[in-house]
Amino acid sequence: MGNASAILRPPPHGALRAPTMTFTRRTWLLVPVLAALAACSHSPSSSTSATASASSSAGASASTGSTAAVPAPLRKPPKLIVFMVVDGLPIRQVLGYRDQLQPDGFRRFLDRGTWFANAHYGHGYTVTAAGHSVMLSGAYPQRSGIIGNEWRHPVTGEEVYNTEDSRYQYIGHKTEPHAGTSPENYKAETVGDVLRTVQPGSKMIGISGKDRGAILPSGHLGTAYMYMGSTGQFASTTYYMSAHPAWVERFNAAKPADQFFGKSWAPLLPESAYARSVPDGQPWQANSGNGNRLPAVLGANMDGPGPRFYGNLLPSPFGDELTLAFARAAVEGEQLGADDQTDILSVSLSSHDYVNHAFGPESRLSHDHFLHLDRYLQQWFQYLDQRVGRDNYLAVLTADHGFMDTPEWAKTQGRDAGRINPAQVVGYVNAGLSKQLGEARWVRGFSATGLQFDEALIQSKGLSRDDVYARAKLLAEEIAGVQVAFTRAQLAGTDTTTPFLAQMRKSWHPDVAAPLQLVPKPGWMFGSRLMGTTHGSPHEYDTHVPLLTWGPTWVGQGEVAQPVEVADLAPTLARILGIPTPRQAQGKPLPLPPAAPAPSPVPTPR
Repeated sequence: MGNASAILRPPPHGALRAPTMTFTRRTWLLVPVLAALAACSHSPSSSTSATASASSSAGASASTGSTAAVPAPLRKPPKLIVFMVVDGLPIRQVLGYRDQLQPDGFRRFLDRGTWFANAHYGHGYTVTAAGHSVMLSGAYPQRSGIIGNEWRHPVTGEEVYNTEDSRYQYIGHKTEPHAGTSPENYKAETVGDVLRTVQPGSKMIGISGKDRGAILPSGHLGTAYMYMGSTGQFASTTYYMSAHPAWVERFNAAKPADQFFGKSWAPLLPESAYARSVPDGQPWQANSGNGNRLPAVLGANMDGPGPRFYGNLLPSPFGDELTLAFARAAVEGEQLGADDQTDILSVSLSSHDYVNHAFGPESRLSHDHFLHLDRYLQQWFQYLDQRVGRDNYLAVLTADHGFMDTPEWAKTQGRDAGRINPAQVVGYVNAGLSKQLGEARWVRGFSATGLQFDEALIQSKGLSRDDVYARAKLLAEEIAGVQVAFTRAQLAGTDTTTPFLAQMRKSWHPDVAAPLQLVPKPGWMFGSRLMGTTHGSPHEYDTHVPLLTWGPTWVGQGEVAQPVEVADLAPTLARILGIPTPRQAQGKPLPLPPAAPAPSPVPTPR
């Protein structure tokens, strides 16, 4: 694979810790055996498995590289899988602006690849970490344990961040408490983990503007690099290595983020082209950072590049431009796709999520940001065509979740919409329980999208936990904007008919999640901020995302209308690679149209 690097072998941290996964010396000695066993299919678990079974499976130690064998791939696997994520991109934006796209950005997928028009997430709490944990594992939070971006420890009530691990630090950067530094909390294996177990010479690299966007797709045996908002650099952590490879040091030393200081984010198209979008400067649009009107000059009223400027890069097109520049450096520095041992490069572009949170997906700012992104993708694909070769890589693009329209704008369109203050929910439920059971703080607060209770108090009063949860459920459902609440008993059960229950069950891990899960009504959101919008519901605007593929040798061409789930991607990639499906996967292979004939080999000049 070209030059030696820190990721040509299993990461220097050695065996992974239970209950996450267990990689032992014995596992690595089995690598030749596992490769030889690739002869018959490994059936992924049913996506409708009962929670009790899922919990048991998630808690078990799972060695990457299942000994269940798979058929040899029908085609020679790609040299490189380029896995792209656009954080917070709903499919309605891709199709709504299709007529304004460049010929070889998103349209490479839509016109010449295979794309799935009805692709959804199957879990209900649709946030960044949960989505990124599903993509390459095929495992929903009920198995992976990544129930949200953060949650509260069920016993201590302490905050837990999805990728926090205090044993590891950012390389060359300050590491704040709860910073994302490792996949320790991730109880599932990924396609990259299986690939690197069967084929240790393969590389799995994850890059993102967010730590969770880099760490979770990288799995346990990959290497993650994330943007440092304090310096404008990219860094890994001591979980993966003790020091950066030379190519990373060269990239950071050049200070590429500084080139955007004083640069203007200006609309790409004439004003009339944005008539379908909401104009800038609306009262519900956040007005911090770079402001809420275009053109916007990055670094305005600043003396020079610094932490504030570097932080403001992410909610602009230039955050994605910088991330893709680092991805190019990774392709070259690690010689990705340079030989016949398949590598995987995951690039999660974070900026669209920041833009949508601040201004709403209905805004001109989001519309224009999407068009910038389309141009960046066109340049990125043209680079890969030249560097890796068009016939040598498979490209996949999806999103970790969709987005709801800003409630205030939705109201102007005659829709029912609003905001639900989490503190007021807790106060209302506590007041109701105090009237019924005696004055006390029965609910501690929110944990992800659920209510966490004072379990010691419930026990000291000699009360049934399930009775308290049932009472709290009825109270929560009285609150304006709350669609339904599900108790632990419902989430642990097998009811498949109650609306939203199956989706919330997939978001609920019994060892991690709160015992009462809340679902907002369509158009409503939990949050205390009075501007911007969010995601995190089981409603279509949050679950319906792009699932786009390109690579004629492997995925064919055409629009597929059949309903699929993003969890189906992991078993699909495993089949293309001829490796076992990740052990916790709940999806099934995607219904791909026939691929094109394999290209004839080019004779070697003499």
